Amino acid sequence: MTSPRLPQSSADPMYQSVLQPPVFDSSALLAMLFSEPGSDDVIAALAGGGICGAANWSEIIQKVKTKDPQSWLIAEQILNSFDIVVEPVTEQDAELAADLWTDNPQLPLGDRLCIGQATRLNALLVTADHAWEGAYDNLRMVR
Repeated sequence: MTSPRLPQSSADPMYQSVLQPPVFDSSALLAMLFSEPGSDDVIAALAGGGICGAANWSEIIQKVKTKDPQSWLIAEQILNSFDIVVEPVTEQDAELAADLWTDNPQLPLGDRLCIGQATRLNALLVTADHAWEGAYDNLRMVR
């Protein structure tokens, strides 16, 4: 049995992803908010904070308000208690998302932007969406 590979220096991408908070897509954070399967895994992954792209944040707001327009204020307080940073979409995220479409045209734009952002940040990506399997190497499925 071999030992797990440990990062060798700060230039090692694995070292950077250990220090970088994970990127969460909307499906993972919604699973937590709605107490769906995988919510405990999301809470554990949020222990050191997290990042959510603006496009995915908008999707969370939309889904929460669709269930109950008044509940967004509570949901926002819950999310803010985990030190989630809402990260803007960058030009590099957009280019990576466009490139990803070639091999994964079934993924919606918001999903591809999230993967692009995680790629740019060299971060673990946390999702509850099984359609993402194979689209990103550093992926953690929560259900």
